[in-house]
Amino acid sequence: MSKINIDTHNMLDMDELETLLETNSKTIIENKGMSSKIPPLLIHSSPGIGKSSIVRQVAEKLGIQCVDVRLSEIEPVDIRGLPSVDKEQGVMKWNAPDFWPRDPNSKGIIFLDEITSCDKSTQVAAYELILDRKIGDFYKVPDGWYIVSAGNLATDRAVALTMSSALANRFLHVELRPDAQVWLKWGYQSHLHSSVLGFIEFRPEHLFNMEKENLERGWPSPRSWEKVSQMVEMYQGNLPLLSKIVYGLVGPAKGIEFMSFLKLNQKFENVRDMMLGKTPIAIPTKNDELYALCSTMVYNLWRGKDEAEEQALLTGFFTILMKLRPEFIMMSIKNAMNSYTSRDAAAEKFIAHELYQKCLAKYNELIKKHETL
Repeated sequence: MSKINIDTHNMLDMDELETLLETNSKTIIENKGMSSKIPPLLIHSSPGIGKSSIVRQVAEKLGIQCVDVRLSEIEPVDIRGLPSVDKEQGVMKWNAPDFWPRDPNSKGIIFLDEITSCDKSTQVAAYELILDRKIGDFYKVPDGWYIVSAGNLATDRAVALTMSSALANRFLHVELRPDAQVWLKWGYQSHLHSSVLGFIEFRPEHLFNMEKENLERGWPSPRSWEKVSQMVEMYQGNLPLLSKIVYGLVGPAKGIEFMSFLKLNQKFENVRDMMLGKTPIAIPTKNDELYALCSTMVYNLWRGKDEAEEQALLTGFFTILMKLRPEFIMMSIKNAMNSYTSRDAAAEKFIAHELYQKCLAKYNELIKKHETL
């Protein structure tokens, strides 16, 4: 295996990759003549970052199809198809696989995943599809489809091979980097468990870490933390078993830290009652407990059963914020806006609330006090 070197100048975060995918796909959808002009995309990243999920989410957002082909799991013949004999003409004809799109009016993304993990013969079979958007004279990619590929980095000890200069030169190459703040925004919108969101907010360096980890077992990545969230929902009533599950997903080192944070998070199960004024407000002093409090507040904020309860939760949210340090005020407001379906809509709800300006005034007062110290 040869090492693949990626220029760090073309590193994107998840938001930037989503914008790139969405813009290129929409351009092809709206102007089919652009399908041969916009270069196919190759996303390089470490495993577990979420490149596959982003491609599928963009397709779903645009209301288009997504054909997901794992090149490392197929043979060259699976790309080109099988021959058959036309008895009337006495010639052999090729039959393309049924997963390639055929409707000339269809729209979507052909996602060729794990292109750097498949062997050379499979890469060669994919050349024509990627370079010329066709296979022989018997299949042509419909104009409304965008071709996207993805592969792992050789530097991460994942399976990764070099590709020919002819194929590489055809792609627009980008490298997806893990970004805790962007992932947290996605996590809040996807309703991940508040303990996972609070932990990554508290220890963002643990979102993705392959150093000193057993990569043949569980290790921390955006993909594995999403699974931790699912397991917490299912097993939070059985902490001994949950601990072992978490260790199996993110490794024992990060798992031990997370389980300690989870126990802190469970201390704040009454946060919703605090926000609704049913129990007295209690503000912790330790940083890890403050992160747990804030993540739980944000998690509950937009989950009112009706407009009246949502307003009550907003009131409690701002009331608690005014008792916190300035960095936790801004962090919570940012996460609350990101967790709503639209930042603009969240901003409107904030601005319309009577305590919003008081909260900002308190924040500015704390900042000025800090500057004079």
